[in-house]
Amino acid sequence: MREERILALMRLARTEGVGSVMHRKLLSRYGGAEAALDGLGRRAWPRDSALREMEALAQMGAALLFLGEAGYPPLLALLEDAPLVLSAHGNLAALAPRGVALVGARNASGTGRRFAEDLADSLAVRDICVVSGLARGIDTAAHVGALRSGATIAVVAGGLDRPYPRENAALQARIAAEGGLVLSEAPLGTAPLARHFPRRNRIVAGLSLGVVVIEAALQSGTLITARLAVEAGRELFAVPGSPLDPRSRGSNDLIRRGAHLAETVEDILFHLPEAPSAVPLFRLPQLHNLPEESPEEVHPASDAASQVLEMMGSTPIAVDELGRRCQLSSPELSAMLLELEMAGRIETLPGNRVALA
Repeated sequence: MREERILALMRLARTEGVGSVMHRKLLSRYGGAEAALDGLGRRAWPRDSALREMEALAQMGAALLFLGEAGYPPLLALLEDAPLVLSAHGNLAALAPRGVALVGARNASGTGRRFAEDLADSLAVRDICVVSGLARGIDTAAHVGALRSGATIAVVAGGLDRPYPRENAALQARIAAEGGLVLSEAPLGTAPLARHFPRRNRIVAGLSLGVVVIEAALQSGTLITARLAVEAGRELFAVPGSPLDPRSRGSNDLIRRGAHLAETVEDILFHLPEAPSAVPLFRLPQLHNLPEESPEEVHPASDAASQVLEMMGSTPIAVDELGRRCQLSSPELSAMLLELEMAGRIETLPGNRVALA
């Protein structure tokens, strides 16, 4: 009997046009998912399709979390547009601790990535689950840092079987295997298209009591997560950066608009509430013409110089740290840095450090 109810919940959640509001109306009118499906008739998601997806999820060791049912994240359930169903791969206990989201630039600097790793580690040590979106840059660093000492939750835009970006497939598997959790709202087989990322971002914000922005340009998709967090009554933090680095202008602007300045884990813990605020703490503007994020986006292979420059910012970074993150040998990196310095692209500073010129 329970299996039939779960199947009905799955079919209702996957039925086109049934969002959170319609879901509540249907359950209120019909008294349950099975009766609601009868009311929907042929519009309902096919039984065979739901069974195939449920069987495939079970084979990969994933679970299903339904809105209104036991085990669904309570903070996420507070959203007006909370997902009706989540596919969850990994340790469901990762949902229990308080969560803080770390988000930021995909083309993050080396110092930004290091800060994200260390901050995530510091939060995890204090039994706070680090939430992020498994994107390149800051997201990746946050997940890696959290895994040093605790749990992390990765929210993906496509199906659980469609890791994105592809180079993070191993990290996604590691998160699920090492006490973390990977969540997706999308059915298996769903490619992570551009329109899916804002929906992923609302889940990242919704799972968290606070969101920390580390490096975000003024026209950055990260700012969507920041706005969604504020609208959901979550605390917003931003890490200050150099005004000379375009990757920090968006995060600096968040501080100007009311976000808490975050330089240490203590800055976050001091302002982290026990529950979300009933009303937004301040307002952030709607953003338009933001760059799309899509698996169809072409990321040409960068040469060594481009890779090194991407890791750098106006904030100095140690040459040893740069070499570790770029995975270049010491002779290769030294030659590259000399070439860039002669071209006027970087400057060498005391203490074996370098920065963009």
